[in-house]
Amino acid sequence: MKLYVGNLPWSTDDAALNALFSAHGTVESAVVISDRETGRSRGFGFVEMDQADARRAMSELNGHQLESRALKVNEANDKPKRTSNY
Repeated sequence: MKLYVGNLPWSTDDAALNALFSAHGTVESAVVISDRETGRSRGFGFVEMDQADARRAMSELNGHQLESRALKVNEANDKPKRTSNY
């Protein structure tokens, strides 16, 4: 299950995100999304875990304070497919 994690502090990197969620189960992947041009964090990321661990992490970490920021954790929605006008 893929989780969206929003309102991350700018200092959060992939390893810190992984460590935060590892306390709630086995993390398959944890990625903080960064700006392509500047390389700076965009303030959100994605974590993949099995469904039971993901649900537990979601309930425990949604609203959790990390560096004075309340995290937003919910199930990630797949990106809509782009349609071509051609």
